[in-house]
Amino acid sequence: MFLSIFDIFKIGIGPSSSHTMGPMTAAASFLDALRTGLREPGAGEVAHVTCSLHGSLSFTGKGHATDRAVMLGLCGFEPATIDPDRAEQAEAALHRDKVIHPDGLPPLKFDPAADLIFDYGPPLPGHANGMVLRGFDAAGRLFMEETYYSVGGGFVMTAAELDAQKNGGPKEFHAEKEAQGYPYPFGSANEMLAMGRASGKSVAQMKWANEEANAPRAEIKARMDAIWQTMDDCIDRGLRMEGTLPGGLSVKRRAKAIHRQLLNERGTNQAQPHTINDWMSVYAMAVNEENAAGGKVVTSPTNGAAGVVPAVLRYYRDHCIGATEEGRRNFLMTAAAIGGLIKHNASISGAEVGCQGEVGSASAMAAAGLCAALGGTNEQVENAAEIALEHHLGMTCDPAAGLVQVPCIERNGLGAIKAVSAASLALRGDGTHFMPLDNCVEAMRQTGLDMSDNYKETSRGGLAVNLPNC
Repeated sequence: MFLSIFDIFKIGIGPSSSHTMGPMTAAASFLDALRTGLREPGAGEVAHVTCSLHGSLSFTGKGHATDRAVMLGLCGFEPATIDPDRAEQAEAALHRDKVIHPDGLPPLKFDPAADLIFDYGPPLPGHANGMVLRGFDAAGRLFMEETYYSVGGGFVMTAAELDAQKNGGPKEFHAEKEAQGYPYPFGSANEMLAMGRASGKSVAQMKWANEEANAPRAEIKARMDAIWQTMDDCIDRGLRMEGTLPGGLSVKRRAKAIHRQLLNERGTNQAQPHTINDWMSVYAMAVNEENAAGGKVVTSPTNGAAGVVPAVLRYYRDHCIGATEEGRRNFLMTAAAIGGLIKHNASISGAEVGCQGEVGSASAMAAAGLCAALGGTNEQVENAAEIALEHHLGMTCDPAAGLVQVPCIERNGLGAIKAVSAASLALRGDGTHFMPLDNCVEAMRQTGLDMSDNYKETSRGGLAVNLPNC
């Protein structure tokens, strides 16, 4: 199994990887399909497009800016390269003119008020985050139709691609990847540990070798450093910003005020020993306040959980003895390996398995990364990931008003604290433990399947319906 570190860590915009970045990517992909795909028999030139949102994309789409994401995707924007000023101008023009002007296609009618449909019926069969894009000719005949699923972390698949993935078994998947030349195609934590023992390599070293099958080390290193720089800049931005987050809940940004208090306590007798938890929390909260405001973030592995890994990395750099650049890169490589295993064998989508798949996965990734950066063995790394994930099992995804604010912002802080605690516990042992990571991942998958849809990013249960009465 191989998922690149740049599949797990992707630069994009808030507030949601699955509800913002994914739909934007799907809309842009549909334009490519219109340019190159096969039209329906008898259809004339494409002249009109529509989009219907289903399942969680419908129930919490407005809170996650899914409608805006679709519009910008149809206007040709992509999450990693979007220019906020140009996007704002394009959105205003689309609302005014109700026409898009994609490269390589004729002008296409698209009225956001009529052609962007929130379908509150049953979800589509493939995944909780489904959307259908259609193109029509001037006479109203169907030109092309494509169903997309936003499967978490900004990943998008067509219905055909998702069916093919579900119908393919792990052995066939591994054999295919081995044939493509990846030296360590571990598809489970057990395989990862076995390959590490056989090769004498760490998880990070095996991940490096896999990545180098696609690109030279210097390029990988540069892209990794850009990922970290984006994370670090996001923390700094969040620590500078004040005010109220958009969306109507009137949630105040708190990271700057907390950070100021922490700085004022340094070198005094005011700071309690547990204040280190506040540092980890404020780093994570800074990221997720930026995400909630639609800022530039890195999926880690999702936007809703984007604060955990950066917070623990910042903790490593600024608070841990002996932190190095090499340790930081090993952290990211190891974290990406664990994130890939969880995505491959369960899910990182809150709409599919609840927040255990988002903050739980992020905490496991961060725990493994920190453990590796601090010199842990492969067995200790696997143990750290398992401890962190185990103690997020059953966590629901119940965002108030469909916004990635309550409880998401604070939840990232607690996920970071759990990650550091898990890494510390694992480093105190020799790597042997009762519950393997693979079993914990499977427990997470099964728990997600059993969880009521009310608690899976629909805002129909839990904290989302128990709001203050003032």
